Amino acid sequence: MATIKPFKGIRPQTNLAAKIASKPYDVLNEHEALQEAEGNAYSFYHIIKPEIDFPSNFDHYAPEIYEKGKTNFQELFRQGIFFQDQEDCYYVYSQTMNGRTQYGIVGAASVEDYLKDVIKKHELTRPDKEEDRKKHVRISNLNYEPVFFAYPHVPAIDAIVSSVILNQPEYNFTADDGIGHTFWVVRDHTIVQMLQSLFEKVPAVYVADGHHRTAAAALVGNERKEANPNHTGEEEYNYFLAVHFPDNQLAIMDYNRVVKDLNGLSNDQFLHQLSERFDLEKKGTDIYKPSCLHEFGMYLEGVWYKLTAKSGTYDDKDPIGVLDVTVLSKQILEPLLGIIDLRTDKRIEFVGGLRGLGELEKRVNSGEMKVAFALYPVTMKQLIDISDSGKIMPPKTTWFEPKLRSGLVLHSLDEIYTPQ
Repeated sequence: MATIKPFKGIRPQTNLAAKIASKPYDVLNEHEALQEAEGNAYSFYHIIKPEIDFPSNFDHYAPEIYEKGKTNFQELFRQGIFFQDQEDCYYVYSQTMNGRTQYGIVGAASVEDYLKDVIKKHELTRPDKEEDRKKHVRISNLNYEPVFFAYPHVPAIDAIVSSVILNQPEYNFTADDGIGHTFWVVRDHTIVQMLQSLFEKVPAVYVADGHHRTAAAALVGNERKEANPNHTGEEEYNYFLAVHFPDNQLAIMDYNRVVKDLNGLSNDQFLHQLSERFDLEKKGTDIYKPSCLHEFGMYLEGVWYKLTAKSGTYDDKDPIGVLDVTVLSKQILEPLLGIIDLRTDKRIEFVGGLRGLGELEKRVNSGEMKVAFALYPVTMKQLIDISDSGKIMPPKTTWFEPKLRSGLVLHSLDEIYTPQ
């Protein structure tokens, strides 16, 4: 059963939250972060991407980078721009995009749950990216950014959240991208105890977004445990920062592919070989968006096609074999286009659904790419089935939107945060 506990969050002053809040560290590169932080000394990018405070040719993984992030935050804390709540709280964080709102509970997830697979994963992580985030945690003694978890929805928790949001929020703003962010502090001891008790009955939680940050936070917590001869299990380093959303409120967006060439095939040869595995229907110049599982959109030479996978090209009884990313890889990318390793092959790139299918047209029409594939999005049920089975999704399968904003609440590895 899951442990999701209240904690003494470190938060910005109400009037500065909108200026501080930033997108997650891995959503944009250094140049994009520098542009977004321009003229804003409070921007949380100075904490999570402190390389923006160095010359562009400076090593992003140098020790000075991590120390700068720590120093930048400590200065904001000393100035009183950030403060720590004096009692253990939960927090409710809602996001609104395109008229749809999802409500998450911010609580401290358990390192032990991660190690024992109560917190379930569906992606592999890269050791170099893990180590980068681990250094931030080790040096700062903080979890700067929350990770994005899902849990099987519980009506009693939904009811508590519905009552909390009737109160005045602590933060309420719409970011430049049009996404609304609202944040409530849950201090009432009775409600806190009820939530903690209800979460103890949740059998598992699922990493939706942020596998590297999750791994880094949990592994540093475990390092602290192993280094402490007086470890009791009650220490704050046994927990890390996460926002927990009920699975029935989440939607996964499509994660599409663009490929640079046809692996030596002519257009006609490629279409002929495709027709052996898919039913092809030419749709013309209007964008074609897949409407169901095992249906694909393809853009080639200014024309959209509908591709419907033939029987035998997928396995609906297998959590991985049913995925359209698997069908695309096994029936097109590998045998026809010679793309075996999605993580390393430079001939393929990935386009998140938020950019729209027009982005696929743009990449092909520019000549940069030869062909684009639009996929039907993975469902939460598929994600949960795969996580429960212990299997791993292919790379770049899920795209969650909206992203959590960083800087609205932090978690200290010591119960009381003291700048060093």
